[in-house]
Formats: sequence, structure tokens, C-alpha cells
Amino acid sequence: MSKVLGLFLVAIFSIAYTQLVNGHSLRGCQTRCGNVSIEYPFGISTGCYYAVHDSFNLTCNETTNELFFGNMQVVNYSHSGELRILMSRSFTCYNRTRVAETISYNTNLRSFTFSNKNRFTAVGCNTFAFMTTIFEDRNYSTGCLSTCDSIPKENGVCSGEGCCHTSVPKRSKRFIIRSSSFDRDASVNNFNPCSYAFLVEEGMFSFSPSQDLQNLRNFTKFPVVLDWSIGNQTCKQVGNTSICGQNSVCLDSTTRDGYNCKCKAGYDGNPYLQEGCQDINECTTSSAIHKHNCSGSSTCENMMGHFLCSCSSGFELNATTNGCMRKHKPVNTGWIPILLGTTVGFLAILLVVICVQQKMKHMKSIELRKQFFEQNGGGMLRLRLSGAGPSNVDVKIFTEEGMKEATNGYDESRILGQGGQGTVYKGILPDKSTEVPLLVYEFINSGTLYDRLHGSIISSLLCFYSNHPPRCQDC
Repeated sequence: MSKVLGLFLVAIFSIAYTQLVNGHSLRGCQTRCGNVSIEYPFGISTGCYYAVHDSFNLTCNETTNELFFGNMQVVNYSHSGELRILMSRSFTCYNRTRVAETISYNTNLRSFTFSNKNRFTAVGCNTFAFMTTIFEDRNYSTGCLSTCDSIPKENGVCSGEGCCHTSVPKRSKRFIIRSSSFDRDASVNNFNPCSYAFLVEEGMFSFSPSQDLQNLRNFTKFPVVLDWSIGNQTCKQVGNTSICGQNSVCLDSTTRDGYNCKCKAGYDGNPYLQEGCQDINECTTSSAIHKHNCSGSSTCENMMGHFLCSCSSGFELNATTNGCMRKHKPVNTGWIPILLGTTVGFLAILLVVICVQQKMKHMKSIELRKQFFEQNGGGMLRLRLSGAGPSNVDVKIFTEEGMKEATNGYDESRILGQGGQGTVYKGILPDKSTEVPLLVYEFINSGTLYDRLHGSIISSLLCFYSNHPPRCQDC
């Protein structure tokens, strides 16, 4: 038995699901009453409206072709959670100073509530009006007071002289509207025989003293906005069990409990149906809201949920104007890597050549120094100094590096004197053991050292300085 019941429920669910497919209403349901369209979750017959609450069950008067929510005529409604209806006025009329006729307005909005877009308004001289509302277990009232002893001169002003208005308590569902008069003067009846109280959508009533004080311009009903939503839970609480269809989003109601559905950008239709939100063809639609903004020579290409502006070959899209402009020829930059590589290679080769030249120059300088040392009797000098004898004691030959170090790089502060045979520097040896001047020859006039050593110049003397006082050795 339980298995049969389960199959029966699955079948019922499948039938209900297949109905939520085409158009703005369930398949097989009436879609219009007079000039008002009927869209799910609203409906006028069983199985055609959101069955969780009968507030979505409307009535169509086939005689007058008028759609009703309870006893209030429906003007229109939106998917965003607003239902616009017509509500009757409340009034009290007087025969001189006595009440001749009075009508109060008492109604129930079921699960819907008043929008804060409405204003509770009273019209009449020496008139007060009250709106008593019932919300959950609380009753409270709001109202306003208007006075006058003659017809106000200024039109469009509802600030207490012949007309007053106030805001409507939020989330009101049940209410009673009453109007009455105080200090009723018989002279007022000439231009204001009745006091009126009514609800009206903000901006939909403009006070005209000469006409409205007389008979309210014979208006008996005024447009009023109601707020509606699905259930009393948030989108997070209902999760994927919301009734929002494909290509739609769930939005928490900002005016009451529950949620509403909305088609995603690029889609339009009824978001409360499974496949109610359909792609908008921005390229062909006549709607100024959804029409594409491709301009110039660009071509509109429709995509699911959006569109693209494309250009023909040789052109590119201008993102600012969505028009096409001719492509700029690309700059040929292929020569840059070649030039860069060539430059780097040339510099590398040049650096190698310079290094080789410096090395060769240094080696040539060393060879020349060796050659000049031998040519000028360096070998003979070394031989003489290595021999025995008192004349060779403490005699030392310095290298160029040693001379530079001892004279601090031939620093000018070390110069002791200059003469025809060269410059005399004060030299300090690495062991700090001497302050005896060292003679550094800049040149040797009257021949070369080679000539003096090999007898080209006779009776010449070559002096060397050591740690002891200078000694002159006979060459």
C-alpha cells in the first residue's frame, strides 16, 4: 500500500513539474482577465496558483472582465513582489450639523501587507481620520487632522489645511478606516459636506481644494500597493527548494519575510516557472531597455544571456563606442632582436680583443724590462753583488714593486730632492727599519748603464744606497 502511495505522489509531482514549462502561466491555465495578465504564482483556478497559500488565488469577474483579490480590484502586479489594487474610500457626510451617512472600511489582506509606498490621507474641514491596524497580536492606530473655515487657495498642498496625510504602519494586514468631523459649522457644509479618509499610493493623489472638498471629484477608489513574497523563509533557508526556475536568482524580500525570484541579466520572463526565464535576443528586440548598443559598422551577435558586437576583417572593435575602426598595421619589430644580438656580440668580441691586447702589452713590458736589465749590466751587477768582500755587505737590489711600496707609490710628500741624476725619495721598508733616502733614477745622462758597465764610458761611478751611509762602488 505504501509503495502504491509513493508512486502516486511521484506521478502527481511529475505532472505538476511538466506544467511549469511554457509562457508566464502554468499550462492549461487562464492567462488573462480583461486587460490584466495572470502569471504564476497567481492564478484563478485550482492547480494554477501557488497552492501553499490562497493569497495567490485571484478571481476573474467574467461579466465585467475585472480581476479581484478578495473584494479589491487588481490593477497589475510585478514579479518583484508588488500587487497594485483599488481600494474604496471611507466617508462621513453631514446634513448641516448632523450625520447623514457614514461608511467605514474594514478589510483583511490575508498574507500580503501594505507597502510603505502608500499614504493614509484625510480630506475635509475640521476632519480627523484614524486607521486602526492589526499586526500579529498587536492593535495600533495612526491618523491625521485637517482644519479650515474656508476653501484653501493653494492646489497640490496636503499639509493640514483641508487635507492631511501620514505614513502607513509597516506589515499591516488587517485594518479599519474611519473618518469624522469635530466642531462642525453649518457654514462649512456649503463647500464641504463630507469628510473623507482613504489609502492611496504616494504620488497618485493631488489635492484640489475647490473640487475635493465638495465631492472628492467623485473618486470612490484609489490605487494602493501591497507587498507579497513566497513563504516566510530566506533564500539561504530554503536553499535549492525555492520555486525559482532556471536562469533566475532568489532574492530575500526587502519589505517582509520570504523571498522573490528574478530573471538573470540577459533573460526575461516569469522567474517563478521552471523554464520561465528565456534568453533576450538583444539584436532583434524592440525594447529600449534590452536592445543592444552596437554602433557604426559593428554587427550585433546574440549569445545566451548576452550579446557581442563584432567587426568585419580588417577592423577592430572600439570598446568605448562599440563601433568598428580600421586596424593599425603592426609595427615590424623583428629587427630588434637581431640588432640587439649583433650589438652584444660585437661588444663581447671587442672586450676580448682589448683584454688580449692588454695582456700582450703587459707581457711585452715585462720582456722589455728583463731585456733592458740584462742589456744594462743587470746580470754583471748581480754577479758582483753575490761575490765575497766587504764592499758587498748590506747591498740590496729593489724591484719596481718594492720601490713603489717603499715610496708609497712615489708620493710627492716623500720627495727629498731632485737633481740631474734623478729624484730622491724618502723610502720606508716593510720592516720599518730604515729612513735612509733611496735614489730612484729617472734617467742616466752621458750614456746608458750598459755603456758604464761595459766600459763605453770610463771612470764613471754608479752609486747604490743601502741601510748604511751611501757607498760608491767603482764600476
